[in-house]
Amino acid sequence: MCRAFRLFLLLCLSIVSAPAAGDPPRTPRPQVVLISFDGAHDLAQWQRSRTLAARTGARFTYFLSCVFLLSRDTRDKYRGPRRSAGRSNVGFAETAQDVLGRLRQIWLARSEGHEIANHGCGHFDGAAWTAAEWRSELDAFDTVLREAYAINGLPGEPTGWRRFAETEVVGFRAPYLSTGGGLYAALADAGLAYDASGVSRGPVAPGGQPVARFALPRIPEGPRGRLVIAMDYNLFVRHSGGFEKADTDGAFETRTYEAFMAAFDAQYRGGRIPLQVGFHFTLMNGGAYWRALERFAAEVCVRPDVDCVSYGDFLDTRGNAAGDG
Repeated sequence: MCRAFRLFLLLCLSIVSAPAAGDPPRTPRPQVVLISFDGAHDLAQWQRSRTLAARTGARFTYFLSCVFLLSRDTRDKYRGPRRSAGRSNVGFAETAQDVLGRLRQIWLARSEGHEIANHGCGHFDGAAWTAAEWRSELDAFDTVLREAYAINGLPGEPTGWRRFAETEVVGFRAPYLSTGGGLYAALADAGLAYDASGVSRGPVAPGGQPVARFALPRIPEGPRGRLVIAMDYNLFVRHSGGFEKADTDGAFETRTYEAFMAAFDAQYRGGRIPLQVGFHFTLMNGGAYWRALERFAAEVCVRPDVDCVSYGDFLDTRGNAAGDG
């Protein structure tokens, strides 16, 4: 009798829990992964990143420093806040031909669905800048990007280049992730849609109005699971104190890949908050971090329920700063 009752109860529960005819299937939302590159100068890394995207279906955000669109001969066209003209913490392009190669890479990346965003120009720490000084830096980026062909006397400006420079750059990341009281007023005044300069303890959904705020997460890494910002430079400092060391045994690459995968799996199997990872075009510790990135993207970006997209596309499809994940 008891066994019959249990069978009856299980049957009732299965009927109650089953979806009604015509109901949509209960599937989780896609896991979003946001991969970005700061500086965006080295031409070989432009090509390498675009090749990775073509192989995995990923779409990246390139936070461009505008000084790499000025040669040594044209560097005086830029003057950073509280600096003399022609000064930069990261140098300038070597030649006009170097600039031309970078402009062509930018245009190719844009045509392939990637996003070009603003990383300022001279890579200065603007924590103490006023809103007016931040706005001056943002405006300098806009001017140099729009006028890059003319400034450097280069032929072949693509049709639509100026419209792209004036209307398609909607995001910003501060050098050193160093913001300040005047930044967000300047970003809103400049009409930018988002800032990606934040840091959070673990992945968090973007938030904020009128400028959406994204944060690179601190994720567990290494044998003791200590938190580190999910960015190649911070891993470089963690692993070798910021000094170049060949990754001869592959330990740095493996630790980075495993940390990224663990952070991804925690969201993929959990709340599916967007996971952000940041990179530079500088190869550190023998390129260990780029190799880890390539393994990571090849593993996750090809999955049908994972969207490896740019920040701008994420906002377009999910709504400005909504916690849609």
